[in-house]
Amino acid sequence: MIILKSKEEVEKMRIVNRMVGEILNILKNSVKPGITTEYLNEVAQKEAKKRDAKCAFKGYGGFPKALCTSINEEVVHGIPSKKRKLKNGDIISLDFGLIYDGFYGDSAITVAVGHIDKEKENLMKVTKESLYRGIAQACAGNYLYDISKAVQEYVEGFGYGVVRDYVGHGIGRNLHEDPQVPNYVPKSGDRGPMLKVGMTIAIEPMINAGTWRTKTLRDGWTVVTLDKKPSAHFEHTIAITENGPDILSEVN
Repeated sequence: MIILKSKEEVEKMRIVNRMVGEILNILKNSVKPGITTEYLNEVAQKEAKKRDAKCAFKGYGGFPKALCTSINEEVVHGIPSKKRKLKNGDIISLDFGLIYDGFYGDSAITVAVGHIDKEKENLMKVTKESLYRGIAQACAGNYLYDISKAVQEYVEGFGYGVVRDYVGHGIGRNLHEDPQVPNYVPKSGDRGPMLKVGMTIAIEPMINAGTWRTKTLRDGWTVVTLDKKPSAHFEHTIAITENGPDILSEVN
């Protein structure tokens, strides 16, 4: 069931999502060769505590950390570790969520570590642009798969693969609510549910330089590309309003 939010609830969601955006900016500025992914996890936890917010991912479904750190061919759900050091030329996806005043915030960015090659640079650029193309379709009266189509058509025009196994989602008082928000158009032939004012969703393209196919590593969490080519991930939580999409997690 899709839960529509009141204007007051959307404003509460804006508060927590802006916190997420602020912390992701801090993490982005902390990324450099030689640091560990556990260091980034500790920064995220410290910043959440400063804001009296709870880390949404820690313990969720058994996930052991506050932050997802996915490097190069890792698509999502990478687990921070003291043993994992960032190297020049890596890209790292940082996926983070908070709970504050009864509502969830969720956003993700992919960051370059030092100097990266053109393949990774273009993959990041296209993935980020595909997010905003999807967001542009998140208007009342459109349909859910209009978002999916915008992402898929743009990304596949560059020969990239759109991950099928993991999708965006509704969000609010729960981290994952209806509807699921795929980054590709399912073969069902329909357009999905109509988008309505008060819907709040997390749109999150996960785009691979090669095949869309993935597998999960033995840790039970880390998802990697099947062909070991790099992957990028960007995400915003948005609200659908009378005036179009409102990006709740974007921070200037």
